[in-house]
Formats: sequence, structure tokens, C-alpha cells
Amino acid sequence: MRLADLTWPDVASRAASGAILAVPVGATEQHGPHLPLSTDTDIALALCDRLSEKRPDVLVAPAVAFGSSGEHAGFAGTLSIGQEATELLLLELGRSAAETFGRLLFVSAHGGNAAPVARAVARLRAESRDVEVFQPRWDGDPHAGRPETALQLALRPSSVRMDQAVAGDRRPLGEVLPLLREGGVRAVSRTGVLGDPTAATSGQGQALLDSFVRQLVSHVDGWR
Repeated sequence: MRLADLTWPDVASRAASGAILAVPVGATEQHGPHLPLSTDTDIALALCDRLSEKRPDVLVAPAVAFGSSGEHAGFAGTLSIGQEATELLLLELGRSAAETFGRLLFVSAHGGNAAPVARAVARLRAESRDVEVFQPRWDGDPHAGRPETALQLALRPSSVRMDQAVAGDRRPLGEVLPLLREGGVRAVSRTGVLGDPTAATSGQGQALLDSFVRQLVSHVDGWR
């Protein structure tokens, strides 16, 4: 159930019954020559929608489609608002949401948002607001590689250009992290890909998505 599709009396009634507001937090950034800039946002929104299907007490807020994506500077289309602005955006959004909802869940699917999301959540909790965060994690290629490509093939196959998919830097993340921090993704991959997306399939993506949904549902079920 999408929050934006409801009227305010509908929302007030659901909130009074204990509804949880789930906020998808994504990004608008390059994902190689084969994936759309909306990839992180698509994944976050899909997880929230599936959580809402499993739990009728969850309402899904409009997605936050901008975040901290400075590491992808130099690739056309990347729109980053930086860490401070991302933190402030989520902090003020959380404060506003808490006027209606007793519980707030951020579902963040962009690794670059991890630090500002954590700081915003810590501040909201310090202000006695009931806030949780879920961030999907996977092994292997960190960006625009097999996992993200497979997920997008499962979610929006028409948006994936597999004929343009190429392998990028395939070194372990720990090995390239100092280079990424110094010069961004551009310093290690001219295509923006970290990993190899060429063997990704929708079946792999569906299995990964199902695993994330189980983890997310379990996380919310255990929320006290």
C-alpha cells in the first residue's frame, strides 16, 4: 500500500491502528552502460512494496531518489546531494513522519548512504523516535556487477541493456577501496562497473530478492 495513494483521513486511521511507514532510500547514479540510474531506488522500493504485501500494517512512502553519490562523479546523469544533505533530509523527514506514525523504517539500497542514514537514525532515536533501518547486503560484485544486474533483471528487465553489459574492475572491494576513496569509481573503472555483470540472470535476481524480503520481514517482525 502506497502512502501517496491515500487521503489524509485514510492515513490517520491506519496510523492510529499502528501502521509502520517504510521509506525507500535510493540514489540517482550511474550503474554502468547497461543499468538505469534508478537501480538503487528501484531495489529499495521493491523491498518496501514486498514488505507491505507481507505485512498489511506497512505503508510505503514515496522513494527518496537522491543521496550521497559523490564517488560516482564524472559519470553523466549522477545526481548527488552529498552526505550532509542526505543526513539532514532523512532527519527532517523522520521528524515529520513521527508526527503521524509511531514507527518509521528506512530501507536503504545504496551503500554510499550508509553513513548519513546511520547518523540520521541515531539522532532520531536520541529524540525518542522509534526508527529502524534495513540495508540489503550481498557477497561479490559491489557495484553494477552480477548481483545488481540480476536484481534489475528480476524487477524491470526492460530497463536492462544486457548487450551493453561489460566487465569492469574485478578486484576485491577491500583492495580498491583506498583508490575509490581518493578518486571515486572513475579512478578504477572507465565504465563505472565494479565486477562482471555479463552472466547475470533474472533467476539469480529473484533468488536474491526473495532472500532480502525474508530478511526484511524477519527484521520488522523482531522490532520491539
